[in-house]
Amino acid sequence: MPEHQQSPEPKGQVSDAVRGNWVDRLAPERARPYLRLSRADRPIGTWLLLLPCWWGILLAALAHGDFRPADLWLIAACALGAWLMRGAGCTWNDITDREYDARVARTRSRPIPSGQVSVKQAAIWMGVQALIAFAILLTFNANAILLGVLALAPVAIYPFAKRFTWWPQVFLGIAFNWGALLGWVAHTGRLEWPAVLLYLAGISWTLFYDTIYAHQDKEDDALIGVKSTARLFAERTRWWLRLFMVLTVLLMALAVVLALVPAGAPLPRLLVALLAPWAIGWHMTWQLRHLDTEDPANCLRLFRANRDAGLLPALFFAAALML
Repeated sequence: MPEHQQSPEPKGQVSDAVRGNWVDRLAPERARPYLRLSRADRPIGTWLLLLPCWWGILLAALAHGDFRPADLWLIAACALGAWLMRGAGCTWNDITDREYDARVARTRSRPIPSGQVSVKQAAIWMGVQALIAFAILLTFNANAILLGVLALAPVAIYPFAKRFTWWPQVFLGIAFNWGALLGWVAHTGRLEWPAVLLYLAGISWTLFYDTIYAHQDKEDDALIGVKSTARLFAERTRWWLRLFMVLTVLLMALAVVLALVPAGAPLPRLLVALLAPWAIGWHMTWQLRHLDTEDPANCLRLFRANRDAGLLPALFFAAALML
């Protein structure tokens, strides 16, 4: 091969996957279609599902002043569970959306519409992932187990939301931020108002980042009749994104105050914890400054940047715990 000629793209690579990802480079060839179904070649979704879990665990530990060795398992278990349930959810999404995906340029290279796996094979793979995740969930307390099982309802509904509502991102937010409730209950054994406010902050954050993401497909979505907030907001997108940013910051700040003030937390701990909503708000402001809704590559880059946006509150909650 001439030195100037580039190596061919890996067989079956999905168009919006990160180039040179570990699945395309290192995974056994027979496993690649299944790992692509699980979006293992696109880890951002796992982060977005995981981070609210960590928020819930850390804020609960701050509120009750008792970060325990068992919480280390909760943090690790949520990471494993997020990877598995994101994989199962994406597989379910691809099964239900296979006809739509075949008609959209960005998604027609996914494993089902491209013929890498059959619907039956995908369904079996989805079941395997969900069962392993359920086994991990069984190590949590009874209320957390119940909450984890209830999370299946929004996961099941989400792929159909864009067919009957202009707000499918709300359903994604309900599903993807469930971990804020689950993490809190896994630590405390009960659901309390700070967790609910943290959950609502996460939903607002999801409306922010997934509206940006949806702008990639708005033209194809219009052609095939798929609804989204990107199409609904159109030229008013920036106004709505600012609203979601403000709601995210205010709701997270209220969650912190309601968790720490009644508990009599020391002032330095409260102030450091309150940097969490400020930090995510700063990052969302940065995204707005750089957003170009007419540039799909720009939208994808900013969407992926939300891993860092979500990590910031977790880091400040952890720093507050160390005081």
